[in-house]
Amino acid sequence: MTQPAEVPVVGDVCAVCGKPLPARAGRSGRSSLYCSAACRQKAYRQRHGPEESGVEGLIEDIARQVKELAPQPPSVLYSGASELSSAVARLRRVARLARDTAKESVTPAAVTQPGTGPLLTETDFAALTESHRREIQVHCYRMTGSYDDAEDLVQETFLRAWRARDAFEGRAGARTWLYRIATNACLDFQRRTARRPQRYEPVPGMNHGTGEPPARVTWLQPYPDDELPSPDEQPEAAALSRETLELVFLAALQHLPPRQRAVLILRDVLGLTAAETAEALGLTVASANSALQRARPTLRDHLPARRADWTAAGPTRAQRAVLQRYMSAAEQLDLAAMTDLLAQDVTLTMPPNPFWFTGRDALLDFLRPTLDPASPMFFGHWRHLPARANGLLAAGGYVRRPGTNVHRAQVLDVLRFDADDRIVEITSFEPHLFPAFGLPLRL
Repeated sequence: MTQPAEVPVVGDVCAVCGKPLPARAGRSGRSSLYCSAACRQKAYRQRHGPEESGVEGLIEDIARQVKELAPQPPSVLYSGASELSSAVARLRRVARLARDTAKESVTPAAVTQPGTGPLLTETDFAALTESHRREIQVHCYRMTGSYDDAEDLVQETFLRAWRARDAFEGRAGARTWLYRIATNACLDFQRRTARRPQRYEPVPGMNHGTGEPPARVTWLQPYPDDELPSPDEQPEAAALSRETLELVFLAALQHLPPRQRAVLILRDVLGLTAAETAEALGLTVASANSALQRARPTLRDHLPARRADWTAAGPTRAQRAVLQRYMSAAEQLDLAAMTDLLAQDVTLTMPPNPFWFTGRDALLDFLRPTLDPASPMFFGHWRHLPARANGLLAAGGYVRRPGTNVHRAQVLDVLRFDADDRIVEITSFEPHLFPAFGLPLRL
């Protein structure tokens, strides 16, 4: 069988200019995303600068990026086009929110603060809230465990903020004010859905392995890493974000009652004081402290016993090499190569689907006929693109079904590794979120 072309190891080029990253000379841990301080600062300005200067600044930044586009070299053109696309997407979100908030207004008056006169127009208000979109979306994601729900709740938060604009205390208080509105929007959503994690149950005729059935969180979805703070720009914040967005942590959070979950996130993740948390949730300080005391041991009960089993400094070069081998093994239909990459106690789950496997033998029993062209259960020929989700390496899988000639998005596999760099956990998600990860829906 023809071998696929070798793919460069993920993460070897600068995320801004596309130039090769300097060699790490044997150092371990997460590689830098940028080749220089200039590129790191440029990335930071792209994330934080234009939005904080209002919609005019965002438009000016788009005009600047258009002027800076250059066709050569191709990596620079691609980087510039990606930056421009991101800026246009932000402007489109601002315009959409401004349009939606304008519909909420009887007259096109500016937002006002008692005693101070006009403060912000609908468009400026939309630009201000857009500057907090990423952290509010991450907050809603922690609260719900669902990327789709978080997207909807961000929009709901901003519309609620517009309706409650009389309580707005100015730009300095926007962040805390939005967190309070977002938290209550999430609590209202969870009261409507009333969903709780269950345990996976055996599927008739399927070998699930001898391990205990894992928790089943049917609504759990991945979160794209490019939405997270860079460790180069905010080392402490980035580490906290990675740790508290790991899938195992997200799944454990879902076992908490919604109000306890909110208190724990506001206190232990966002660092709010007991008084601020109580005010945000309409509780007494004593009630907020009591909820936190109940939430912490419950969360610990649903996390691995060893912290190293679910937190990491970031993917290593060795793990990125394993990801490449994982994708190649699937593309070559090489079950033996796949076997070498899996830990003996590997676990696979497929939210929201009911399939699950504990142990390498059970997982291989499932994979064997799907990778065998002679089997009536042969699934098709695979291609993969690398991705990053929840601080972990991932692979976007595309399958060309027998009798077809197009590879269509099939699954996003998020991988977790053990201390020996073997794959110890695979969480396989449905493909509709591929665009959020910068992945096409067909090849």
